[in-house]
Amino acid sequence: MKLWTWCRKNFGLQTIRKRIFFLSKLCGGVIVLFYLLTSGLPVGQGAAFLIWFLLMLGVILLVDYLLGRFITRPVDELNEAAAHMAELDFSRPCGLKGTDEFGMLSHNLNTMADNLQKALSQLEEANGRLEAEVDQEKRRVAEHKDLADHLSHEMKTPLGIIRAYAEGLQDTGEEEKRNRYIQVIIGETERMNRMITSLLELSAMEAGAARLTCGLIGFVEFTETEAGRLLMDLPSKEFVLEYRLPAEEYQVWADKGKMEQVLDNLIGNAGKHVCPGGIIRVTLDKEEEYLRFGVYNQGESIGEEELSRIWDKFYRIGGKRTQGAGLGLAIAAGILKLHGWQYGARNREEGVEFYFYAPLHHALGSSKCPV
Repeated sequence: MKLWTWCRKNFGLQTIRKRIFFLSKLCGGVIVLFYLLTSGLPVGQGAAFLIWFLLMLGVILLVDYLLGRFITRPVDELNEAAAHMAELDFSRPCGLKGTDEFGMLSHNLNTMADNLQKALSQLEEANGRLEAEVDQEKRRVAEHKDLADHLSHEMKTPLGIIRAYAEGLQDTGEEEKRNRYIQVIIGETERMNRMITSLLELSAMEAGAARLTCGLIGFVEFTETEAGRLLMDLPSKEFVLEYRLPAEEYQVWADKGKMEQVLDNLIGNAGKHVCPGGIIRVTLDKEEEYLRFGVYNQGESIGEEELSRIWDKFYRIGGKRTQGAGLGLAIAAGILKLHGWQYGARNREEGVEFYFYAPLHHALGSSKCPV
């Protein structure tokens, strides 16, 4: 076995150099052999030379074929593969196999192509992440600018009112008027405080810092209680209140305090936009593994292009200025997103409905809190 390995190593034809060397020696030896054989033939010298020449020509053509197979063809394949790789096309690897120099070169080229492909893929992923981060940073800067513009606009009115009434306090000595001015100043201060608190809460939810404290809630009783309380507290406006709630109680896992905010904002929004003498309808329906909450107010419909924007901070439908800073729906959306619940708004006949879907507690499996 060792002798065979030694012979193969020293006399084998695994390398191109040894193959060329063997072919050249074999060609020379065969030509000499053919010369000796033809010179001994019982023919004339010219005929013998012609036979020898034809045999030599056959040997030359055979050697040319073998050199083309062993050298020219592999070099062409390597050159073609390298040309594709130079154009960053790694989809066509070199197909040469073997243990000679060309086979090793083909293997190294394919390995290099694989490594380059992986490096390019990683670079593209890194560029994609960088572009996403740049876009996110641009959006963040734009949002900060937008927030500053809205805040300066929203704060201007209450600050102006506070200043005007504070100056009025200096100029009046009437106790009744002073008390009225003080109440206005306190009211505007509370309004600014609510706005700042709402913005802080929104920022926490957008930054992922807000957390839910979930518990099991009987959602039918919860909805009835909250809706009744909120609608009783609405400013004096004539409307017809309608309920459609299940007779059976259903339970969901949710943050009760935050869901109070959601119902407060959605029902309060309905109270602001219901037409005089119109209907406010609160509904709760079981749909498969969900409870669907809806609050409908009879009144003007919302333009289709505005339906997707009503959940944005400071957005007011049609640019109309109403009570509040346009943060209620944004906060409701943020809380519902934290819970992982679907929500939306749609135009109904002669009005608008806001809704969300609360999964029943047994549909959540072992998880008692959505986040």
